[in-house]
Amino acid sequence: MSKVYSIKAVQKIPVDISVAWSFFSNPRNLQNITPPDVDFKVISEYVDDSMYPGQVIEYRLKPLWGIPFYWMTEITHVRDKKFFVDEERFGPYSFWHHQHHFTVIEGGVEMTDIVHYKVAGWFLGDVLNSLIIRKQLRKIFSFRFKATEERFGNWPGQTENIAIS
Repeated sequence: MSKVYSIKAVQKIPVDISVAWSFFSNPRNLQNITPPDVDFKVISEYVDDSMYPGQVIEYRLKPLWGIPFYWMTEITHVRDKKFFVDEERFGPYSFWHHQHHFTVIEGGVEMTDIVHYKVAGWFLGDVLNSLIIRKQLRKIFSFRFKATEERFGNWPGQTENIAIS
């Protein structure tokens, strides 16, 4: 059986919680903080500008070698201006659980992403993860870090903080 992997990314953002929440809880903004070569598009016909429990969001993306993937997630938990959780319903992973946490700190917001994921394919999934998927996810979260800084500004002294295990 393949392993469950995790990612934790922490970023401080020099904006008010309302600004951060408004941007990150809008499903349409995800494509603005995803690398262009992934060709990430929200394709859901019915998507609100803010998330709510039970919301289903459909995407098309090309994360590897230009091969298109269909991905459907459900927003399972939302606590306004605190956190939301998306879980894969159909897509490239056998398991995907992504927590998005927002904590008010002096001077802005600390945003923490925690992802648990599992790659299908038993031990071959583990091989794919170590050779390709882990690197691709690091690239996506690294791009997100930089895109967030470009949009909202830099936090003095902050460096990229992404841990993958």
